[in-house]
Amino acid sequence: MKRRVIAFDLDNTLADSKSPLADQMADLLDRLLLRFQVCVISGGTFEQFQKQLLHGLKAAPDTLRALHVMPTCGTRYYRFDIATCSWQLVYAEDLTAAQKTKIVAALNSGADALGYRASRLWGAQIEDRGSQITFSALGQEAPIAEKEAWDPDGGKKRKLRDYVAKLIPDLGVRVGGSTSIDVTKHGIDKAYGIGKLIALLDAAKQDVIFVGDRLSKGGNDYPVKAMGVDCLAVSCWQDTALVIQTMLGVT
Repeated sequence: MKRRVIAFDLDNTLADSKSPLADQMADLLDRLLLRFQVCVISGGTFEQFQKQLLHGLKAAPDTLRALHVMPTCGTRYYRFDIATCSWQLVYAEDLTAAQKTKIVAALNSGADALGYRASRLWGAQIEDRGSQITFSALGQEAPIAEKEAWDPDGGKKRKLRDYVAKLIPDLGVRVGGSTSIDVTKHGIDKAYGIGKLIALLDAAKQDVIFVGDRLSKGGNDYPVKAMGVDCLAVSCWQDTALVIQTMLGVT
């Protein structure tokens, strides 16, 4: 079956966590954009996408039209505008001020109750991303090794997710990255973003392949798998590079 859309997670799929693309990956993505519609969907902000993804690409402006950027798990969607030579916001499912206040209070309550107040933080523990509030146990800029050691089996994140979800049942609470949980409006996750993209491109689920590192049940990539999109599991960007090389028919 011929595919039209190749979608990717960002951290630990296209790049190391919070790190820029390797030159090899940037080159592969530039080439992939010449042949497919490419979507990158992840929990980070658009500014994080700029640092990790967009600044490393060398594709021409008309080629960048094939790139669909979905920060904060698809609650925002950007496309490149050739006329202004800039990235333009297509939609945003922003939280209200009242919702944000309620979310922050619930996250603080959960962190206190479960003892998730680290003695050292690397950046803010709670970040307002407009359409998503993210709690990062060790801070937004924690080193990869520290993050991997904090919750290797995901149990701590699941406890916090369950605690917070009971306090704000009208909002969506889910496990995010290696040390984080994300809160958005209900029903808005990566499946929502991919579904919106499919509709905007007048495509079908069968036209899409999704590549991610958290596809097991409970992972933040799992909703895409659950909606019926074909998925490929990876554990690092080097795995993804091999996937893209296969798609391009190169070695």
